Amino acid sequence: MTNGTLWAELLAYGSGIALSPLHIGLLLLLLLGPNPLRRGGLLVMGWMLTVSAMLVLLLTVGHGLLLTMEKGSSHRTGLDLLAAGVLLALGLKELLDRREEGEEAPGWTRQLDRLCAMPLPLLLGVSSALEVVSPDDLFLFAKTASALLAAGLTRLQETLYTGAFTLASSTALLLPFLAVLIGREQVLPLLERGKTLLFNKGDLLVGGLSLVLAGYLGWQGIEGLQLS
Repeated sequence: MTNGTLWAELLAYGSGIALSPLHIGLLLLLLLGPNPLRRGGLLVMGWMLTVSAMLVLLLTVGHGLLLTMEKGSSHRTGLDLLAAGVLLALGLKELLDRREEGEEAPGWTRQLDRLCAMPLPLLLGVSSALEVVSPDDLFLFAKTASALLAAGLTRLQETLYTGAFTLASSTALLLPFLAVLIGREQVLPLLERGKTLLFNKGDLLVGGLSLVLAGYLGWQGIEGLQLS
């Protein structure tokens, strides 16, 4: 695997994790509420620490079990096909549920006010838990770890790639937070419009991205079957 291919994979998987409408919506509400920099900053920091910890954990397990992750291996091919199936089901569910709801806001938006009302430590804990129990995110974390294991990197290189992947997976949260950090009053109208757009189109975005990733992973899995 070339460096360019590895970077492309990490960017694709990181983008899939980054576009979590629930976490983005939660951050926007925190940035629009009291103590925006403190509460929003802690949420972003918690997100980034969770991403790093998950990837380090999966890499450690992969090294410990001596998993073979080259294309065509049973471990990687099975993971590709299983992830493709889960992402396909998720994408179709998001799109079909959105069609049924019509113009109403998606169901997950009704949980955000309840989350925002929680004490901050509990809010951060729930946010991290939701990040790691999501089936699509779990498979994307696993695919990222498998790509790094297959590349045969040194521990230092794995650390650098883990840091880069963490940044890629946090872009959708870092950008609005940095905008508020630079000048909150100037970006408030943008945050409000972004929240409205996310609430109206979030399911469509997640569903479309899930289908694209499902197609890519399905193709990878089929190639793996042909090589095995």
